[in-house]
Parts: sequence; structure tokens; C-alpha cells
Amino acid sequence: MIDSAETEKHHQHAIDVGAQQLGGIYAKALLAATEKGGKTAAIVEELDSLVDVLDQFPALESVLASAVVKQEEKSAILGRVFGSRVSPMLLDFLNVVAHHGRLDVLRAIRGEVLKRYDELRGRIRVRMSTATALNGQLSSGLVASLRSLLGGEPEIETAIEPELIGGVVLRVGDTVYDGSVARQLEQVREQMITRSVHEIQSGRDRFRHSG
Repeated sequence: MIDSAETEKHHQHAIDVGAQQLGGIYAKALLAATEKGGKTAAIVEELDSLVDVLDQFPALESVLASAVVKQEEKSAILGRVFGSRVSPMLLDFLNVVAHHGRLDVLRAIRGEVLKRYDELRGRIRVRMSTATALNGQLSSGLVASLRSLLGGEPEIETAIEPELIGGVVLRVGDTVYDGSVARQLEQVREQMITRSVHEIQSGRDRFRHSG
């Protein structure tokens, strides 16, 4: 007998994957239009802020995502709520999405737009967890190592997790990098500490010699 909770989990996963794929299609179309018009940065920021507004007004999001609300009504709502807050290009895009009845995947579109925009700019979002906060020198060294390992400019979100015993855990998208990569970064950290200690000791030796 199939567990109902497990069935629901698989169903939800299928919905999420479908929304992500559809979001990717719309994101690709939007970015193609904005790149052509040289307005990508502004439109991406507007879309990101727009979805943040939906966090504050969940009832509005429910109406826009509802299958029983007519497209004309949704377009009117978009115009009233966002008409003076977003550019005509983004408003036209939202109306196209509404026309196809897919405002329910607006968050997936936002997610795909941000991901693809980072790719266009050679940026890679990284969540880096460490046991303790890194000082400026160590942080710069790790960023340089990440840049080399990932082949792009890391946009790092840091998290302090005391339960990590002297290690570094990296998450890039859905991928958690294994210990070999984390160890490479840890070795950089250790090398920088060793170099700093050596420089301090050398300074002391020079001071003693001068004395």
C-alpha cells in the first residue's frame, strides 16, 4: 500500500518541477527582451521587489493566482496596484503572463530570472556555512579560492553554524559540495593563518636583530 503522505510529497515535487520549468520559459523570454532594450538590471530589481510586495499581501497573490478570476480582472488589478510602481515593459510582461493564466508561477519566474541573470553576469550564488565568523583577510582568501573553483564571481551568503567543527560547508543552488572542495578552502584558510604567524615571527626576529 502506498503511503498517502509519500504520494502527496511526490505530487508536490511534480508541481514544483513543473512550475520551475514554466518559470524558466517565461524568464528566458523576459530577459531576452530586457537585454535587447538594455534594461535588464532595472527590470530584475522591479520583479524582485514586486514579489516581495506579495509577501506582505497574500490575499492579493491568491487573487492573481486564482483560476476563477478572469484575465481581464487580473490585468485591471495589476494596473491599479503596480501600474505606477513598475516600468511599462514589466507591466506588459505581467499582462502576458496573466493572459496565459500563469500568474500562479510568478514566484518561479522570479527565481528563474534571478538565477539566469546571475549566469548572464557570471555570478554564482553561494551559501557558505562556517563554525565561526571569518575575519576580512580570511574571507577575501576564501572568495578568491571560490572564484577559481567555481569559474565565476561568487555572491556569498554567510551563515554561522557552531556545530561545524572547524569546517566549511558550501551550497551552490541545490548542490552541497563535498569534503574535498571544503577541505581545499580550509587548507587555504590554514595556509593564510600559517603565513600570518610566520610574518609575525619574522617581524619579531627583525626587531630583536635590530636591537
